[in-house]
Amino acid sequence: MFGPLSLAINAGECVCLSGPSGAGKSQLLRAIADLDPHDGEVLLAGEPSGDIKPYLWRQRVGLLPPESYWWRPTAAAHFHNGLPVALEALGLPEDILDKPVTRLSSGEKQRLALLRLLANAPEVLLLDEPTANLDPANTLRTETVINDYRQSHGVAILWVSHDPQQLARVADRRLQLASGELREQAT
Repeated sequence: MFGPLSLAINAGECVCLSGPSGAGKSQLLRAIADLDPHDGEVLLAGEPSGDIKPYLWRQRVGLLPPESYWWRPTAAAHFHNGLPVALEALGLPEDILDKPVTRLSSGEKQRLALLRLLANAPEVLLLDEPTANLDPANTLRTETVINDYRQSHGVAILWVSHDPQQLARVADRRLQLASGELREQAT
């Protein structure tokens, strides 16, 4: 356990969170996404999460976990409203949507999970190591797609990463979670 914590992220801001393994970074994201119980209060544009139906909260506050879950046999079956970004922007081939999910690499699934999340048009992105399974070229592509979405939609982002170079590229502000406390770090 950790906390109490206080954190505010402005619309259009990317706050990166780092810290040692087991410090509670993923737990914090899951609590904000209203997936894990917590004693705190989470607000979205001044509105408490408790005043918003859970399914609407999770649509507005989108979590991208380190490993995505797929409940249909193909990725295409998960995109009812079309793709929010062209597949090529993430270095994915056009035919990938029709391949069995079980045949996709972890990096392909991770990039498709990002597209699935963006298709919901969330106002907040909670990103738990969204490029952990990617090579350097696809990491940069993914960072670009996320930044483009942030700029075009004015979303707030809380991004967990252990990569110092990535933190330097994407963060407007950097925090470290350690010993149960959030500490501001120099960018």
